[in-house]
Amino acid sequence: MTEPTGGAKGPDELRRQIERTRGELGNTVHELAGKADVKGRALARAADLRDKAGAMTVQLRSSAAQAGHSVQDRAAHMGPRPVRTVVQAGMRHPKPVLMAGAAGAVMAVGVVRWRHAHGHR
Repeated sequence: MTEPTGGAKGPDELRRQIERTRGELGNTVHELAGKADVKGRALARAADLRDKAGAMTVQLRSSAAQAGHSVQDRAAHMGPRPVRTVVQAGMRHPKPVLMAGAAGAVMAVGVVRWRHAHGHR
């Protein structure tokens, strides 16, 4: 019979090898248990995606705000003076501008309905 190579050279070394093997086996079992935990992996992936979505939302809001400021700046400095004055006033007081726009839309709908009801096309 042949002796196995790499075997323990004494009881102390054999104990160390056994402990090392137990540790490796424990790590392997732990890794396999992690891979088998489908629910836990799914929850971790969902949390990761939530974090990425939140970061993307912040980035998109920042980009939209920058674009809005850029458009406002260009609109405030373009066109004839009376138009610029109106645009600047609208940016300072947006509520009246929105109300006037809504009133104009209601009037336009009313005119279209009236024309349709009276045969004007």
